[in-house]
Amino acid sequence: MTPALDIDGLAKRFGDTLAVDHITLAVPQGSFYGLVGQNGAGKTTALSMAVGLLRPDAGRAAVFGKDVWHDPGQAKALVGVLPDGLAMPERLTGREVLTYLGLLRGLDKDVVRARAEELLAVLELDRAEKTLVIEYSTGMRKKIGLAVALLHAPRLLVLDEPFEAVDPVSAATIKTILRGFVAGGGSVVLSSHVMALVEQLCDHVAVIDKGRVAAAGPLDEVRGGQSLEDTFVELVGDQANGIKELSWLSS
Repeated sequence: MTPALDIDGLAKRFGDTLAVDHITLAVPQGSFYGLVGQNGAGKTTALSMAVGLLRPDAGRAAVFGKDVWHDPGQAKALVGVLPDGLAMPERLTGREVLTYLGLLRGLDKDVVRARAEELLAVLELDRAEKTLVIEYSTGMRKKIGLAVALLHAPRLLVLDEPFEAVDPVSAATIKTILRGFVAGGGSVVLSSHVMALVEQLCDHVAVIDKGRVAAAGPLDEVRGGQSLEDTFVELVGDQANGIKELSWLSS
């Protein structure tokens, strides 16, 4: 079966820093795939290249067999993206953002209206009907970003830290939406620092360390009978051994 997302040898260098070192991953169709790694490990850079937001120095990426860089129109029609630090028109309301971006994608105006109505209600953004995006909290920005990613009914969602700064009630709503998306045949790639969240949601996981894949596969195989956090620390190195106490707190 063609992978939902096929990453083959992606590499990116910024000056003297090799941010992504020829990463290769295959995300199975219908999977909920977690991507974990320390800050600066290369997760965001790799995902940005995989969905066409950042041009790689080497390698390729395909969404359901459609090459992201050679066939961008078809590839991007199949994927919804929530990038880290999402930028969007800030002098519009949430409904206006969805309407504008939906029409820009070529969706019928009646379809856009109906989907926007449902997304705003489910994500509880209809309560801020007259609020401009520039006035949104960080959590509200995450939710409108997810709404934008879902608007065109993609087959794959690629989400970079979608639960950051989201309150517990909204997080539960988002989890329900994502589980339903996967249950309906969709595929999700989720980047997160929260190991417990990845264990709760994902059935596959990849550990990224220093721009490389340290481990990847079904969740139970990767964690090997222990918690994902313990496995992660073993794979990337126990940093706690090198930490010293602050002198003014240890007396």
